[in-house]
Amino acid sequence: MTNYDIVIIGGGPAGLAAAVSAYDAGTRSILILERDTQLGGILNQCIHNGFGLHTFHEELTGPEYADRFVRQVLDREIVYKLSTMVMDISGQKIVTAMNREDGLFEIQAKSIILAMGCRERSRGALNIPGYRPAGIYSAGTAQRLVNMEGFMPGRRVVILGSGDIGLIMARRMTLEGAKVLVVAELMPYSGGLKRNIVQCLNDFDIPLKLSHTVVDIEGKERVSGITLAEVDSGCKPIPGTEEHYDCDTLLLSCGLIPENELSREMGVSLNPVTNGPVVNESLETNIPGVFAAGNVLHVHDLVDFVSEEAAAAGRNASAYVSEGGFEAARHEVPIVCEGGPRYTVPGTIDPAHMPDRLTVRFRVGSVIKNHFVSVYFGDKQVLHRKRPVMAPGEMEELYLSKKMFDERPGLDKITIRIEEA
Repeated sequence: MTNYDIVIIGGGPAGLAAAVSAYDAGTRSILILERDTQLGGILNQCIHNGFGLHTFHEELTGPEYADRFVRQVLDREIVYKLSTMVMDISGQKIVTAMNREDGLFEIQAKSIILAMGCRERSRGALNIPGYRPAGIYSAGTAQRLVNMEGFMPGRRVVILGSGDIGLIMARRMTLEGAKVLVVAELMPYSGGLKRNIVQCLNDFDIPLKLSHTVVDIEGKERVSGITLAEVDSGCKPIPGTEEHYDCDTLLLSCGLIPENELSREMGVSLNPVTNGPVVNESLETNIPGVFAAGNVLHVHDLVDFVSEEAAAAGRNASAYVSEGGFEAARHEVPIVCEGGPRYTVPGTIDPAHMPDRLTVRFRVGSVIKNHFVSVYFGDKQVLHRKRPVMAPGEMEELYLSKKMFDERPGLDKITIRIEEA
């Protein structure tokens, strides 16, 4: 069994940023395990621009953004293994993995960073009636086929779901010569960024139908058409609102699920809202020395925030290794959501272990306009910020300083509340 100070599961944007950050914090014994044939993760198929504005202050494509971090990993000579599937992680931080060169092998880690990313929700999870013909793809699969494999999934396309990948693929398929007939969204609001709605749909005159879903798929060998229907407030189809579209392709962009099968098996506590690990201010899970960052923790809207979060996880993992573990005694202050936010990351804060400035991220459950975001320490309001619009497709951020906690010792609860203006 080989030994490493830090083992990072996943070589995508989160894993790369965590590795670079841990190295720069002083840890040299680092191993990245990646199941794909190259580093970079999902960014390798995201050839559109819009990445890097926060991190590098310039607009990059996905592969360009990934390449910046891959080069930093190579420059630091951080060890990585490609085409390597992690099979199991024990509570004692023993990683069992396999690949063609090494076979089945084990690694003892002092600290582990979970950076496995997320996967798309499949048709089987959506309960769409109809046959199971060819021509039904997740939006990410279609993106890979077009951008990396050189195949066109179809020519007349309907997209179900208005997540960012679906919006981007509406534009991509149009640019490749396909006709995107409509983008349908079950909810009364889009799940994607506002800029993607404008740049990918409005600029190409692609209609977006909110509160609509697919109620039938036609065709036996290949999709020949689909039927859309409007849904009520309970997301049930309304009889008489059906619309038929002749198409040969249906793309599904109906949400992302963090890849936490390994996390669950090793005993990591998961948040039922995000399906990601519950973490504290250090992005540490309930298992000491096991950290999580990126889309495996909660689905992000921008990769720049993934890198920022993963860099914090890398620094904290390095500190955990150098200190031989954090102190056992902790004063956990829970964060409670009221009036709109569905969850927060982190979920708890120990003021003694937090940095001078801590980022707290959250998403709301519906579109909220002209409201205030307030933070209460106990019954005392410490932050009050007006937000013109908050939407589920865009992550919100708050910044808490260590000084705010020093001024209020013995705190037992933090509340983030959405209040009317």
